[in-house]
Amino acid sequence: MALTLHYHPLSSYCWKLLIALAENGTPFEARVVNLGDPTARAAYAALWPTAKIPLLVDGERVVPETSIQIEYLDHHHPGAVRLLPGDFDAQLDVRLWDRVFDLHVMTPMQRFIGQQLRPEAERDAVTQTGAVNDLGLAYDLIESRLGDGPWATGEAYSMADCAAAPALFYAAVVRPFSTEHTRLSAYFERLLARPSVWQAIVQARPFFQYYPLRHALPARFLG
Repeated sequence: MALTLHYHPLSSYCWKLLIALAENGTPFEARVVNLGDPTARAAYAALWPTAKIPLLVDGERVVPETSIQIEYLDHHHPGAVRLLPGDFDAQLDVRLWDRVFDLHVMTPMQRFIGQQLRPEAERDAVTQTGAVNDLGLAYDLIESRLGDGPWATGEAYSMADCAAAPALFYAAVVRPFSTEHTRLSAYFERLLARPSVWQAIVQARPFFQYYPLRHALPARFLG
């Protein structure tokens, strides 16, 4: 039985899993979730009560949370690109960088976008400023800790890079990288050159019209 992915093409966390699936050409059935429709949302919440996307279903097994999903794929549906290394200490490095991109880049980015989705009069300036400042701290951390290898943890592409691509894509719109972030900028360009990452961007293009900062997206991403 094929895997089923419940997702939305605009979602940064969905990109993370889409990139992992694309890296190994893992077959799956895609189902776009419309959380704005009460009936569709209720049906989806019956699968997983938080109604968060993406959600991976493998037969009778429901697998939530992107990092768990990627580890699940790496174990139960492995391909040529192993997204978790075999060595335990190397696994910890991957999981650490995965957390850095999810918690310190993706989270403040989403906090800022959440404010943009509100009417302008209802936006909280303190929340927006804090999110932008947090992104600056995250960029500095990444810049100082990235090694000399092409990917987050060295020579091997991993789950950490699957997390980095969508996090940095959307975060760079909220707060562009500064001229001092040379390692980070070069790393981001390597991510964009990855076919799995570019595929996620192309698939999202028809939905960018719903992105509140569409006007700030670089032209190269709009086709």
